[in-house]
Amino acid sequence: MTKKTTPLAGAAMVIAAAALWGTTGTAQSFAPSHTSPYWVGTLRMAVAVLFFAGFIGWRRFGGERLALAVPRAAWRWVLLAGLCIAGYNLCFFAGVKATSVAVGTALTVGSGPAWAGLLQSLVSRRPPAPVWWVGTLLAVGGGWLMVMPREGEGSGIDAAGLALCLAAGLCYAVYTLVSQRLVRQSPPATVTLWVFAVASAAAVPTALLVSGPFSTTPAGWALMGYLGLVSTGVAYLLFSHALRHISGASGVTLALAEPVTAFALAVLVVGERPAASAFAGLALVLAGLVVVVWTEARRAR
Repeated sequence: MTKKTTPLAGAAMVIAAAALWGTTGTAQSFAPSHTSPYWVGTLRMAVAVLFFAGFIGWRRFGGERLALAVPRAAWRWVLLAGLCIAGYNLCFFAGVKATSVAVGTALTVGSGPAWAGLLQSLVSRRPPAPVWWVGTLLAVGGGWLMVMPREGEGSGIDAAGLALCLAAGLCYAVYTLVSQRLVRQSPPATVTLWVFAVASAAAVPTALLVSGPFSTTPAGWALMGYLGLVSTGVAYLLFSHALRHISGASGVTLALAEPVTAFALAVLVVGERPAASAFAGLALVLAGLVVVVWTEARRAR
């Protein structure tokens, strides 16, 4: 019985993580106007490192023998995952700046599952089942409809921006597959601690070079606290735990629940009025997620 329910629990953890990721855009809309998006991406990773360290300390204080370090042989994978997380943040923000929020998000989030499915096929020689591709295409197509710019918008799209967004999707897919390998050897909290420590160390010099020294208001620091602790720390901890129970490719696809949360918050909090096509996209995303969850449950059986 446990075998059957474990993939469903893993899928639920990814969807919960994606829901937290989906609050990022709405939270950033309240940031001071002069706050650099590159520093937002960098500092939320740094705050997440403090969260992971505190979580491990709390568990150890409670008597659990939680490892503080990953095995020496795993460090090359930790470095790769950390560089991918840093690359994802920096490529995504740069890509969105060169294109638009709508197109950049659609390309990054939409290309991730395709990259993950292709990489899983090449690395493990176990390609996802055909029904997985059906669910993924439904979810990706729906996500695109939800964030597609209306007619007349998106005129600033250029080839470099599109390439950056596709690179961000590739970085995210590689991070997911490498993390799945790591969490099978070490506790997820330990893995995320060191992966994000590497990512922060790699991202700080880039943020300094692009945006100069960081400065913000108390409200900006409060935003960093929320993004780092909740939408990054808690979310990635859930995501890492989930990778013990589901395939990496499915993890990336289920993360498409993120635009569903962002869509709901845009309507309920920001007061946006999406087009009818966006609601059709919402239905397609939900249908695709159901298909992928069903595929994971069937694979476990």
